[in-house]
Amino acid sequence: MKIAFVGKGGSGKTTLASLFARRAVAAGHPVFAIDADINQHLAAALGVDEDTAAKLPKLGDHLAEIKEYLRGDNPRIASAEAMVKTTPPGSGSRLLTIGEDNPVYDACVRNLAGLRLAVTGGFAEDDLGVACYHSKVGAVELMLNHLVDGPGEYVIVDMVAGAEAFASGLFTRFDRTFLVCEPTVRSVGVYKQYAEYAADYDVAISVIGNKIDEPEDVDFLREHVGDALFGWCGRSKFVKAAERGSVGPIADLEPENLALLDRARELVELGGKDWARFSEQARLFHRRNAEAWGNSRMGVDLSEQIDPDFVLGPDSTTDTRGMAKVS
Repeated sequence: MKIAFVGKGGSGKTTLASLFARRAVAAGHPVFAIDADINQHLAAALGVDEDTAAKLPKLGDHLAEIKEYLRGDNPRIASAEAMVKTTPPGSGSRLLTIGEDNPVYDACVRNLAGLRLAVTGGFAEDDLGVACYHSKVGAVELMLNHLVDGPGEYVIVDMVAGAEAFASGLFTRFDRTFLVCEPTVRSVGVYKQYAEYAADYDVAISVIGNKIDEPEDVDFLREHVGDALFGWCGRSKFVKAAERGSVGPIADLEPENLALLDRARELVELGGKDWARFSEQARLFHRRNAEAWGNSRMGVDLSEQIDPDFVLGPDSTTDTRGMAKVS
């Protein structure tokens, strides 16, 4: 299952993403965590030490390698340079799974804290004024477009803050989106904006209240987000200690917060997957990107990259080299 954690900056989305990931690992599930926020804090929240976190390879630095690998022998894609962040897979593309070994994972993914971890990389000094952060997040979208997650597996993405995900089709790449919301006007405003943008795309959004001090906080959230409110976290001594650098065993989290994480995981599983919709949305946003800027920038019609008969999913077959074939 592919899961996004979104919300206003400072709402606690990274904290909730890390807690969900650690609880899933403790329950025996394979987990692939990706930090796609411009502020790169997921590794630290997972308990990775500062020196190791600083040395993690950056997806944004390996975009050309990622494109070349995923392109495979797809005859619809003339070159890796012709791929953009929304390029969907087709017959001949290489597909990814969570547990496999491949050159992309060797270059960009590390096994830490009991899971696989990748980071986009934040803004570097050389990026300022000349680069867009979406070019870094594009690596995440490409990988999600080509990733077949199996039963009981979780891909957890700590997303960019606010509604930045709507700069592409990235917001549709998830089976469930958890929007972490403080009981404040600004925070519920982000939820309303996100829900409005996502309304036409059948995006499953659940709100998790955070930093709840009193019943009136819950009442405030219910008033503003209604039935989207899934649950909430009170102030946590466990989380406070973690934010000060002392990350304890996940089993030491307060029982009520552990129960929330378990219910959230159950909700994700009950929601199921719709691979046909996932693939159709990938095609939709690729066409939009092609028409809006891709065709003029690349000098070719990028919509020709779309393989209309290919549906990503467990029924997507591959040959011995991992190349996708139409079933």
